[in-house]
Amino acid sequence: MSQENPPHQLVNRLLYGALFVVVLPVALALWAHATHNAVTAQPLYSPARGAAVTALGVFIMLSGMLALWRRGGGLPMNAFPPPRFVSTGIYSIVPHPIYVGFVIACAGVAVSTGSASGFWFVTPIVALACAALVLGYELPDLHNRFGPPTHSLWLPHAGSDAPTLIERVRVCLVVLLPWFAIFELIGYFGKAPDAVQTYFGFERNWPVVEQWEPIYASTYAVVVLTPVFVRSAQQLRTFAQRGLTAMALIFPLYLLLPFFVPPRPFHASTAFAPLLLWERTPISAIGAFPSFHVVWAFIAASVLSEGSRLKKATWWTWAFLVAISCVLTGMHSVVDVCAGFAAFLLVVNMPRLWNRLLSLAEQLANSWIEWRIGPVRIINHGAYAGAAAVAGIFIIDTLLGPSGAFLSLSICVCAMLGAALWAQWVEGSPALLRPLGFYGGMLGSMVGAAPALFLHINLWAAFAAICVAAPWIQGLGRLRCLVQGCCHGCPTQTEAGIRYIHPRSRVCRLAHLAGVPVHATPVYSILCNIFIGAALIRLVQIHTSAAFICGMYLILSGCGRFVEEAYRGEPQTHVFAGMRLYQWIAVLCVVTGAALTCIPGSPAFPAPLIRLSSFVLAFACGLLAWFISGVDFPESSRRFARLT
Repeated sequence: MSQENPPHQLVNRLLYGALFVVVLPVALALWAHATHNAVTAQPLYSPARGAAVTALGVFIMLSGMLALWRRGGGLPMNAFPPPRFVSTGIYSIVPHPIYVGFVIACAGVAVSTGSASGFWFVTPIVALACAALVLGYELPDLHNRFGPPTHSLWLPHAGSDAPTLIERVRVCLVVLLPWFAIFELIGYFGKAPDAVQTYFGFERNWPVVEQWEPIYASTYAVVVLTPVFVRSAQQLRTFAQRGLTAMALIFPLYLLLPFFVPPRPFHASTAFAPLLLWERTPISAIGAFPSFHVVWAFIAASVLSEGSRLKKATWWTWAFLVAISCVLTGMHSVVDVCAGFAAFLLVVNMPRLWNRLLSLAEQLANSWIEWRIGPVRIINHGAYAGAAAVAGIFIIDTLLGPSGAFLSLSICVCAMLGAALWAQWVEGSPALLRPLGFYGGMLGSMVGAAPALFLHINLWAAFAAICVAAPWIQGLGRLRCLVQGCCHGCPTQTEAGIRYIHPRSRVCRLAHLAGVPVHATPVYSILCNIFIGAALIRLVQIHTSAAFICGMYLILSGCGRFVEEAYRGEPQTHVFAGMRLYQWIAVLCVVTGAALTCIPGSPAFPAPLIRLSSFVLAFACGLLAWFISGVDFPESSRRFARLT
């Protein structure tokens, strides 16, 4: 046995390989079976097609593994990475082929076995977890070992020269093909039980103009051919960036907003009718707000119009005609089209909006203000913690109903105690005399929910109410993090960051990063929690079981925290086996959440009831939270007396 590969290293690699090759597939199969009653969507059952999809996924996955072995000089294990960077072969066509292939294989197995849960639930979660692993571990690890990337595996290079054939093909595989697959699958997922049409009353009876169908259908040809006909790599890069941004923005809206638009009926009278009827599939009414026809048309026009005035006039006119055709062909409502144009404007201006958001975050990060009243100090950032408590307790009390006031108060008090005790145990130090930890607050809130057993309130309902409120509590609480300087990011050179210069900020006092651009991790967390909060509210609206809501919160928040933590830079956070403490906790949250989704029989929430008493209780809890997180006694040497 060589010194480079001692016996314990071989055992570790065998166990690691068995975890992902044996344990994980078996666990996913058991998870799909245990949650089969939780998914009401119809399965896609086709043994032959499922086997073909599975074979494709396995082929892509094995191609990636072989490339890492031959070109990388090592095994395909992120804990024991190959010593050489690989960007050729399958990696030049499909980014992260092992994960992409595994997700495709999961979908194929679900189709071949007719598992609705495996296809509609387990496979998307697997895709989300793979994305979190790449963003939260592999990309930072590659950056540390090989330096900043010289090019993107997802996007063409930025330049005025012509894109390569590989880059054109990659845009089709990475942008257009996933868009088509996800769009179709959202349609097959079915109409929401509480779906609402987006037609105005005055447009329901508008006639369908069949002659506009060629313009409507031209969107497909133009968008597919755009990667072929763009002249510069920068144009192709812009097209890909805007397409991916549009997908990230719009696909969640399709799932979170219960809108649909059934095509307006018409009597076929022209040669264009067969094409128009062919487009009117049973799933065409779903995924219409915002109109992706409009979004794609304007994205393509924004790229193809670069150059002469004639090009600009031609392509922008075409895009506007496509928008009009969406209404005249009866395929979309006016609201769909307007929302599509608004989405395009948002996508195009996303870089500028992101920079503006970072500028506002930087202003807030350096806005520390304090007031002294004798021995008492009041700090402005406590107001954000107070606002978080107001929002959270209001949501919890509203969901629990009239008999839940005492339980809401118990949850609030125990959450604050848990947050203080957790942070003392994990991060406590002479420089951090009264830190607060979110995970401790969650554990404390669960203890605070125990009185539900004696108040005739279902304990799962109490836990679910906490989970529905948690994203909004954490999201608002991150505003306090910005001012205080906790949960800050690590230095960044390749991405836009924010600078802390206020001497009271932890970034300046503890991390000694004054004036250094750092990742805006509190902003990342806020955006992630907005999505999680909206998703959980949607689950409440469709009367999902309480245990399933709890599980989904842990899965989504665990994936988000895993990524966020990779870019955080607090020096006091411990690192174990190459990952930060909170990344391990995030993994535990995901596994626990998966287990909770398997629990049958937990109740759904009744209709939320808004009461004046909920406002009063939430305001009182907000004042308590402000006192705990924003009021201290700087001259005192007692434990918990000082915030800094």
